[in-house]
Amino acid sequence: MLGIRIPIGVWRNATPFRPPTLGFRAIAFSMAPKTSISHVIFDMDGLLLDTEKFYTEVQEIILARYNKTFDWSLKAKMMGKKAIEAARVFVEETGISDSLSAEDFLVEREEMLRKLFPTSELMPGASRLVKHLHASGIPICVATGSHRRHFELKTQRHGEVFSLMHHVVLGDDPEVKQGKPSPDIFLAAARRFEGGPVDSQKILVFEDAPSGVGAAKNAGMYAVMVPDPRLDISFHEAADQVLSSLLDFNPNDWGLPPFPDTSI
Repeated sequence: MLGIRIPIGVWRNATPFRPPTLGFRAIAFSMAPKTSISHVIFDMDGLLLDTEKFYTEVQEIILARYNKTFDWSLKAKMMGKKAIEAARVFVEETGISDSLSAEDFLVEREEMLRKLFPTSELMPGASRLVKHLHASGIPICVATGSHRRHFELKTQRHGEVFSLMHHVVLGDDPEVKQGKPSPDIFLAAARRFEGGPVDSQKILVFEDAPSGVGAAKNAGMYAVMVPDPRLDISFHEAADQVLSSLLDFNPNDWGLPPFPDTSI
């Protein structure tokens, strides 16, 4: 299902991650979960930075050689995973594994991505939210499947935002044994906050990918999903709240300090 408009502020019950089922429709709750959030974890690709389009562009180019197309049902299975895990999904799901191995796919993709990553732009609302939480004394961090070399390329123009993070956990971190939806990366992030590990029920995770939401729920944390509008609505089910944009986030819903009143 393409081009679906996501309802602003759609609430879910906080439940363990389950694979999505087709035909799911949002249930709107009038009240936020009865919890106060003390710490926040951000995903990066597609959430803070508009980088998912680069992966799509490059993968479309590679598949065109085999007269195949790259669609959002496949992209949903790859998003948020470690690079090699996503690569295996890519070659197996597209039926090109006999012609292109996951490892060779990554080598070919790498060359093209390295030219694109330094042009990465911030997603709408990302800078505002990060700066607000930091100024309000809320500990924040990034937990991303990106490896160190890619992280540095993607963030090189956005040090003002990423320097506000208490810490960053990357996909090639030795504590991250498995990629999302395994909870490894978010549990590692929780341990590294000052005084950690932080109680999972006090942590709010921002994600755009189904596997990332699954990882947050498997870690026992709350998850706000800000998905690409082309992602099928069936993948929204596990999230506690679904937003069209970070611009739509209301800190009050989670017991976080409100944005300053700019109308005065």
